[in-house]
Amino acid sequence: MSKPTRIALVGATGLIGMSLIRLAVNRPDIRIIGISRREVALPPGARMEVLVADPDSWGDAIAAANADVLVCALGTTWAKAGKDEAAFRAVDQDLVLACGKAAKAAGIRQMIAVSSVGADPMAKNFYLKVKGETEQALGKLGLTRLDVLRPGLLRGPREELRPAERLGMIASPLADLLMNGAYRKYRSIRSETVAQAIVGLTREAMAGRFVFEHDAILRAARKGQSIL
Repeated sequence: MSKPTRIALVGATGLIGMSLIRLAVNRPDIRIIGISRREVALPPGARMEVLVADPDSWGDAIAAANADVLVCALGTTWAKAGKDEAAFRAVDQDLVLACGKAAKAAGIRQMIAVSSVGADPMAKNFYLKVKGETEQALGKLGLTRLDVLRPGLLRGPREELRPAERLGMIASPLADLLMNGAYRKYRSIRSETVAQAIVGLTREAMAGRFVFEHDAILRAARKGQSIL
């Protein structure tokens, strides 16, 4: 068996981050190095490193991780940001870009960034506009390979569930059936599936910038299910 792929993970305490950590349990082909501002509650059987540092020092932590891939699953909410545009950008844009720059400086070949369906720098919706601007800026960093995932509504266990998210998760099975053609990309998706897609993408060797929406995420997830 070849040596495991070392994955530096920022956003380890979030829904996708924790899904990736759970997926890594008993997976000898991947090794997670979490980078977080606080301790991470690890699932039973998890064998991973967690580097706890203030976000201002995450660049040093990313360099110390000696990783093959940087996975950025960072993201806050409008409510957690106090409905303040600058506070929201500080996490979803500034911190994400800082991590990308650190990955480039550390010689990390590949970055996988979790964005959102509908991300567009020209969007009228502030959330989608910031996501789109961030994707655009990441593409200019000069990373050898950049993978951008644009999932729809994420389904999975959350520490806290906002009313709109709770309603969306209840309605998503029926709503998904109605989303066909150009609207398929808006279908909901399980966080575990996104985590599997991330693992699948770490096996891709081609250089460039790639964007993955719903169906492409499902295809990448199938590659991530098998253990090499």
